[in-house]
Amino acid sequence: MAKATKSKSILPPASFQFLEKYINNASPTGFETPGQKLWMEHLKPYADEFFTDPYGTAVAVINPGNPFKVVIEAHADEISWFVNYISPEGLLYLKRNGGVDHQVAPSKRVMIHGKKGPVKAVFGWPAIHTRIGAAEKETQPKVENLFLDCGARNKKEVEALGIHVGAVATYIDGYEELAHDFLIGRAFDNRIGGFMIAEVARLLKENKKKLPYTLYIVNAVQEEIGLRGAEMIARRIKPNVAIITDVTHDSTTPMINKMIEGDCVCGKGPVLSFGPAVHNKLLGLVQDVAAKNKIEVQLRAASRSTGTDTDSFAYANDGCPSVLISIPLRYMHTTVEMLHKRDIELTVKLMYETLLALTPKTNLSYF
Repeated sequence: MAKATKSKSILPPASFQFLEKYINNASPTGFETPGQKLWMEHLKPYADEFFTDPYGTAVAVINPGNPFKVVIEAHADEISWFVNYISPEGLLYLKRNGGVDHQVAPSKRVMIHGKKGPVKAVFGWPAIHTRIGAAEKETQPKVENLFLDCGARNKKEVEALGIHVGAVATYIDGYEELAHDFLIGRAFDNRIGGFMIAEVARLLKENKKKLPYTLYIVNAVQEEIGLRGAEMIARRIKPNVAIITDVTHDSTTPMINKMIEGDCVCGKGPVLSFGPAVHNKLLGLVQDVAAKNKIEVQLRAASRSTGTDTDSFAYANDGCPSVLISIPLRYMHTTVEMLHKRDIELTVKLMYETLLALTPKTNLSYF
C-alpha cells in the first residue's frame, strides 16, 4: 500500500519568519506605529494601495474603487504598562495599559520605551524568605505594589535614561516553537490576526484571484482598551460586510470552566461565534464555506457582546453584517500565549474561501 502523503501547507516558511519578527516587535496600545510599519511593508507586494487614520490604524486595499466594500480585520495592539510614578529611590510604579495581568508580572523582564530609546528593566520582587512569616499571609502581587527596577538608584538617574511618566513598558518574551506544532509568544492576542489577514492577501495575489468588490485589510489600533480603533475605521470605510478575526480561550486549559467559556481546543480549527452582533446569514455563509471545503470548525456563544472588534463594525453606521472567526489560544494575556499551527492554517483558508464565495449579490437580508 502506498504511503499517504501529507498535504502541502498554504503557509510557507517565509510567512512564519515574518510572524516571528512581527511578534517580537513591541506595539503597545496607543503606540502601535512600529508594528504597523512592519505589517504594511510585509503587505506591499499583495495590496494595491494603503492608507492610515489619525490614530494609526493601517489599511491595505485590494481592487479599490468598487461600491461594494468588504473588510477583513484584526487588531494590532498589545497589552502593556504605563510608568505612573518615579520614586526618589529610582523605582517605577505603574498603571495598566489594557488588561495586563498583574499576577504574572513579578520577575519578568521588560523594555521601557523612553525618549532616548528602549531601556531594559525588571519587575523586582522580594525573595521568598522575606515574604513569609510564621503568622503572616504571603504578599500577593497587585498593581499598587509592583515596580520596575532599571538599575537607577534615584529619580535623576531614571530621567537621565529618557524614562518619564507616561513611558510604556512591554514584556521582552518573544516567539518560540514548541513540540507538536505549537507556538508561543506574547501578543498573539491579536497579532496572529494581523498575520492571518496578511496571509489571505498573499493567497489572493499569488492565486491571481479577482474579487468583485473592494477588499479592505484592516489592522486596527486600541482594541485592548475598548475597541476604539475599529470604531473609528468602521465609520470611515462604511463597509457592506466585515469579517473579524481574534483569539478565544482554549477551554481545556486548567482552571477554565467550560460551562462558562464553551468547549474549544487548540488544533481543532477556527471558532465561530453566535451572538447578537454576529450576523446570522453571514455566519451561515461561513459555515457553508467551511463544510464545502472540509474545514473543521468549532462553535461558541458570545451572549450580549463578543468583546471583540466585531461589535464596533456590526453597530457602526447603519449596521454592517459582521462575523467573528476566532483562533483558540491558551494562556491569554500572559507572555506565553500558545496556539497551534493547524488552527492558523485553517483560519486563513476559511477567510480566503469565504471571500471567494462572497459577492455583492450575496443575500444577507433577514427578510
